[in-house]
Amino acid sequence: MIRNITLGQYYPAKSRIHALDPRVKLFATFIFLISLFVNNSFTGYIFIIACFGMVIRVSRVPFRYMIRGLKGIIFIMCFSVIINIFITEGQVLLSFWIFKITLEGLIRAAYFAIRLILLILGSSLMTYTTTPNSLTDGLEKSLGFLIYLRVPVHDFATMIGIALRFIPVLSEEADRIIKAQEARGADFTQGGLMKRVKGMIPLIIPLLISAFRRAEDLSLALDARCYNKEKWRTKLHPLKYSGADIAAYIMLAAYLGTVIASKFAFEYMGFV
Repeated sequence: MIRNITLGQYYPAKSRIHALDPRVKLFATFIFLISLFVNNSFTGYIFIIACFGMVIRVSRVPFRYMIRGLKGIIFIMCFSVIINIFITEGQVLLSFWIFKITLEGLIRAAYFAIRLILLILGSSLMTYTTTPNSLTDGLEKSLGFLIYLRVPVHDFATMIGIALRFIPVLSEEADRIIKAQEARGADFTQGGLMKRVKGMIPLIIPLLISAFRRAEDLSLALDARCYNKEKWRTKLHPLKYSGADIAAYIMLAAYLGTVIASKFAFEYMGFV
């Protein structure tokens, strides 16, 4: 599962998606998440999947990299799907003992699975096509209006950037620790639940020590470079919108408008 963490990983490529302003990609991810919960029809999800598939193709990120992050949520997704199937009331399709499978439950479970998969893929695509530094700058710029409400936007953006940068580093460190422990005879896959939990202790303790050591090194590096959050800091590459960014905003507005219009159209025709 450690090897399947995709959040925070960047895939270098020359594509139109990579070249977009990070504020556009943050806004696009937000709009994409809204569309997943606004839509309530299979036809709408087909449209969303088709649009998302075209974005993946334009981004030039291999699809095998995209689906790698889904392996870590298989258990959660299966558990939630099963719960939705059995607890949703409606037209009974199959009944045995105290369990009932309803048509509405199957539809609701399918919607939930599609939403969860697309949510993970959409978040992964944003980090795959945006460097942590660009993502931090975009987040700070996007939330800049909160400064007037005395919200520490810069601190918040810096923490998010550091966290995203540490995710792949710690996952690689965990992978090395697992291989080292397995070489010494440790087994993380055999036995019952309690045995597996106890078996994770030789992994968790060295990983925590490594994380604290890296955090201390980072704080010393910031102090050595006279980092001061109170002073105004200039940017090596200041963010500026281009024509492609404006076009992306227009396409996002059209996309969200289409999803909302299809929702009301299906409700009006009585299909949902």
